[in-house]
Amino acid sequence: MATWESRFIDVGGIRTHYLEAGEGPTVVLLHSGEFGGCAELSWEHNIPALARRFRVVAPDWLGFGKTDKLYDFAQGHRRMLTHIVSFLETLGIDHADFIGNSMGGSFLCRVAASDQPIFPIRRMVLASGGGFAPDNPARRALLEYDCTRDAMRAILQAVFHDPAWAQDESYIERRHALTLEPGVWECAAAARFRSPAMAPPKEFGKADDTAYEKVSVPTLIVAGANDQLRLPGYADELHERIVGSQLLVFDNCGHCPNIEKADQFNTAVIDFLTR
Repeated sequence: MATWESRFIDVGGIRTHYLEAGEGPTVVLLHSGEFGGCAELSWEHNIPALARRFRVVAPDWLGFGKTDKLYDFAQGHRRMLTHIVSFLETLGIDHADFIGNSMGGSFLCRVAASDQPIFPIRRMVLASGGGFAPDNPARRALLEYDCTRDAMRAILQAVFHDPAWAQDESYIERRHALTLEPGVWECAAAARFRSPAMAPPKEFGKADDTAYEKVSVPTLIVAGANDQLRLPGYADELHERIVGSQLLVFDNCGHCPNIEKADQFNTAVIDFLTR
């Protein structure tokens, strides 16, 4: 039985899904962006522990999970970010701690590093978020997903270090089924669509221009030592560039420390947020 409430709210005409649990200071969780990504998959191993100390709010990004399947071809990721801003305003969240994994962490970091952050960030935790994202075979496994079970297995092999995740047939089936929901594949793939009149897209393998030195909120960086979707040592560079940040690197861990090392992750995050 789930230890959270599954809820929907209208955000500017967009039916937005989110998970909520616990009481206390608000913590907002921003999930990863792989095919089938959603709040429940990213945070199911973390919400129960966090909810003992905090009010936890975990939305599905625009186009993901059970939120309306829309993609803005003019604004792209900016529309996803402004949707979250409106979501927070609708719930009356004007001050919160934020935790982001992968895409969620990278978006969160870019907001925090901007001249005028649009999220009301008190503190933030980056779980494999930020840093240069190489265009390598592991990344290709994520980008070239064709809605087959074998392709989902390849995604899990790229995301996790422990092979048990990609060998768990029930877990593969669950993630695979989520990618077959109407509009899920199309929204995740849409970020790479381009008109023939425009230059070919290059979302990955390009220089990371985030101004990490501008981050002014307390930051905890959590990385996996065996992350195939980042370059070795990327977290050390982030730690050096984000003034006053803290760094934890988990051995035998891939791109999702919040899942693969959930107990260690939860302990570290709660310690950071309650210190």
